[in-house]
Amino acid sequence: MDIKELDTSVENTWCPGCGNFAILTAVKKAMVKLEEKGINKNNIVISSGIGCHAKIFDYLNLSGVYSLHGRDIATIQGIKIGNPDLKVITFSGDGNGMGEGLAHTMFAAKRNMDMTMILHHNDVYALTTGQFTPLTEKGWKGPSTPRGSFEEPFNPLLLMIVAGATFLARCYSGEITHLTDIIIQAVEHKGFSFIEVIQPAVSYHSWAEYKDKIEFLDKEPSNLEEAILSIRNNHKFTLGVFYRNIEKHVYHEQLYGDHNPITKKSLREKRIKKIEEIINRI
Repeated sequence: MDIKELDTSVENTWCPGCGNFAILTAVKKAMVKLEEKGINKNNIVISSGIGCHAKIFDYLNLSGVYSLHGRDIATIQGIKIGNPDLKVITFSGDGNGMGEGLAHTMFAAKRNMDMTMILHHNDVYALTTGQFTPLTEKGWKGPSTPRGSFEEPFNPLLLMIVAGATFLARCYSGEITHLTDIIIQAVEHKGFSFIEVIQPAVSYHSWAEYKDKIEFLDKEPSNLEEAILSIRNNHKFTLGVFYRNIEKHVYHEQLYGDHNPITKKSLREKRIKKIEEIINRI
């Protein structure tokens, strides 16, 4: 597949210099490599919520559903349950997925839904002019917090690992090659994959606030306990895969076994006969 096949004709309205451009580039590169590995783009379905992150839906020539604020996680779960053979990805902002949609996010992790969630973490509700989010650093001064936010932020990786996610990683939009590789690993992983991508919304934060603080994990933690300690002990600019568990069952297999309600559904006549048999036994 030529990477240009993923382009659309929609005008890009992100602010010049926004970290979202790099995320879009990494996703496109990952899609090309995934197809080389045998995952056809026609079997990949995407969703997004509401916010600057969500515009990526318009800029990717992939099938999907542009969802509501915080509801993209529920939407993509429904798509996966409807057809388990699909690879599903949802894009979310830190306000969208860690605020409005937090319950959906937590339950997707709890169920170990076989899906990938890419969190565009920019510490601000950028599209609605700069309110603080559940991940905004304490003390940040913005339009909704002119004296500085006094709330402690969530640690999204810690939330997700406690909830039950089986693949956890942190990336940075300034490290496109690393981000591309992690997206590929996340999509290939069988289970709930959560990628936190720290990125500046340049109307409120600069690249300089990030680039000198970036570091990488020395090694990937080997078990749950090590992963939790690593998440707690490393700062928010530490990149890498923090947790990977390939043994936990995924939701759709516990629900259906190997059944697929799309490709293995019974003929209409057979379904009607089955219903009649059930009614007659009542």
